[in-house]
Amino acid sequence: MAAPSMAAPGVAPGCPGKCHFGPRCRFLHDVGEYLAGKPSDLGQRCVLFDTFGRCPYGVTCRFGRAHLADGHRNVVNAALAQQWEGKLLVRNNLPKELQHQLRKRKFIFQRAEEYLRGLQRRGGKGGKATGCSTEGQEVSNCTAPQEGLGDGDSPQCPVLPGQGRDPRAEAPSSQGDGVAPSIPTVGPLTDEDVTKLRPCEKKKLEIQGKLYLAPLTTCGNLPFRRICKRFGADVTCGEMAVCTNLLQGQASEWALLKRHHTEDVFGVQLEGAFPDTMTKCAELLNRTIEVDFVDINVGCPIDLVYKKGGGCALMTRSSKFEQIVRGMNSVLDVPLTVKIRTGVQEKVNVAHKIIPRIREWGAAMVTLHGRSREQRYTRSADWEYIAQCARIASPMPLFGTGALIKPWLFTEIKEQRHWDISSRERFDILKDFTNYGLEHWGSDTQGVEKTRKFLLEWLSFLCRYIPVGLLEHLPQRINERPPYYLGRDYLETLMASQNVDDWIKISELLLGPVPPSFTFLPKHKANSYR
Repeated sequence: MAAPSMAAPGVAPGCPGKCHFGPRCRFLHDVGEYLAGKPSDLGQRCVLFDTFGRCPYGVTCRFGRAHLADGHRNVVNAALAQQWEGKLLVRNNLPKELQHQLRKRKFIFQRAEEYLRGLQRRGGKGGKATGCSTEGQEVSNCTAPQEGLGDGDSPQCPVLPGQGRDPRAEAPSSQGDGVAPSIPTVGPLTDEDVTKLRPCEKKKLEIQGKLYLAPLTTCGNLPFRRICKRFGADVTCGEMAVCTNLLQGQASEWALLKRHHTEDVFGVQLEGAFPDTMTKCAELLNRTIEVDFVDINVGCPIDLVYKKGGGCALMTRSSKFEQIVRGMNSVLDVPLTVKIRTGVQEKVNVAHKIIPRIREWGAAMVTLHGRSREQRYTRSADWEYIAQCARIASPMPLFGTGALIKPWLFTEIKEQRHWDISSRERFDILKDFTNYGLEHWGSDTQGVEKTRKFLLEWLSFLCRYIPVGLLEHLPQRINERPPYYLGRDYLETLMASQNVDDWIKISELLLGPVPPSFTFLPKHKANSYR
């Protein structure tokens, strides 16, 4: 049930119209009554008003004194607001009409259905198991490399039936080279309507020599990506989105696809376990959002994903993996990339065998996390193995990833130096993050607390950073857990604390006091104590 102390939409001064719910509405309709129970403002300045010349949250803004005049009138800086008029700051929103189509299952997946019918004609099973009937023959975790890739003492990894050929070549003539006919559109006929897009004509992913911010669950949100862009990240990617949730039109999942206008090269990452849902989701995104590439998550180690056959489990399900990559590639007009780990088991690397197959299936790039599923983050990334896999992947580009604690790593790489960043500079970064968060999630109570939540999630990782000036050797390893130490000033000591109460104290310096009975548990269950 909604809290009675919240103001009804459309009744605040400056908002036209009346409440559509009338007497059935459970929210307050009297502005004076709402303000009497509203928590006190958190500051003198509103970042939305200072940046855009107008705060859309009006009397509900927790910084309202910066833009509320007599009679609770919402002040607008016309000159500044005009500069932003007509500019789309955040793209890839979920329109209500599209959400309704998805919920009613009225969205037509023309290209995906053609590909899936082709799989069924070749003996696949229906429903979620759509694909080749070789499910029982999938390799559990074969460790043998392909011929010519070294480690010849191990037994040869068996090749699944049909693995060496392109299933799209057997598709009906209407599908041509694997790309379904263009969706009919309204308007004049163009060459694009009658000419099929060949794989070699797809948009290229030009990322040679660029720095890539790989997807980070929970922490890789839009405000954090803006911070990384400022420090030199060239390519960014949204957080992992579950394909079934996107197909159901869940607004919370679609929020992971949002793209800020400063993200010039941007991709989204999908997670799924079956060819039908992944191919349909790829076609859906291809037709509804603006991205430069789509990434498949074959590296997620968590049990919830792995036990359903997604994430790292796809590395052991060769048949389904191939069908997903080929299917998504056939419906996308942008490059398809794949993220994998070194393997599932510790000390049993299989990435060097899978990478040539991924290249053959049509992927444009591979991202390799230098740890296995069992290792999680308890070991250092194996950069020698990543280098070996990069040579095997050539000419397909391969990005190596480890784990990101500090966003200024991009500056350190570009300037080839270790940055002994001060506590004041780090605090300013956190302040910028909160400002970006208020822009993105809102400056009302709900937006402030959501910003606080994601700030605390980041602090639960950032506390592991050890200042360069205090290190005995460079560089720092993420799996190193130093003993409690005193920083060079109070703020540096506070930022190094593993105590969740200290993280909350930092958030209060930026976003004011926490609500009564506030508690926080990191999503990744980091080593924190009270």
